[in-house]
Amino acid sequence: MSTTLSPRAPRRDALENREAIVLAASVVFRRDPEASLDAVAAEAGLSRRALYGHFSSRDELLAELLTRGGTRISEALADVHHDDPRIHLALIGAAIWAEVQQVRVLAQLAVHGPLEQTVASALSPVRASVRRATRAGVSQGYFRESVPVESLAQLIEDAAIGVLDVAVRTDLDEAEGRRLVMTVGLSVAGLSWREADALVESIPAAVLAPWSAGDTDSSDASDEGGRA
Repeated sequence: MSTTLSPRAPRRDALENREAIVLAASVVFRRDPEASLDAVAAEAGLSRRALYGHFSSRDELLAELLTRGGTRISEALADVHHDDPRIHLALIGAAIWAEVQQVRVLAQLAVHGPLEQTVASALSPVRASVRRATRAGVSQGYFRESVPVESLAQLIEDAAIGVLDVAVRTDLDEAEGRRLVMTVGLSVAGLSWREADALVESIPAAVLAPWSAGDTDSSDASDEGGRA
């Protein structure tokens, strides 16, 4: 009588090596989107052969990295909503600041051909949320009407990603970086910088709490409990 063997679970060290590779890739590709797998292996402290035991090509590793980043961003934005489209847009900024490293990697790789669709899919939750806030803001008279809604939403998204990069490079602390991302998006939408600052200042701490854990704890904000 034949017996069917269950597939053996991956060894713990193999799982740890895979996680080390993905983490190293996020660091290396953020620094240099054209970096080689050798550079990733070196960052992970593994041999090239060990890396190829998990990922058969550079594109396969990038796809894994982008898929994970997209999942984290989707989770961060899942419950972002407010009846006031200005606050909705500000909260999008706070949420993507909480996942700043994931968004930066995706943005760095966005211009690289074969993965363009993967990047677009990973960033689609950001784009959908920004469009909803932008349409509502224009229809309610809060945001500028001189630019088509789709174009305005794209400008807001591009500005937010650009500010993320500047905020990280200039070593702003958590509260300053998040505030900058929130207010610049509002300014592009049509608010003056004073109006944007005042609006962000008016958001109750309880509303902002899911994305502000990093103000007092240096750990990744996405690991701090659930979303409000």
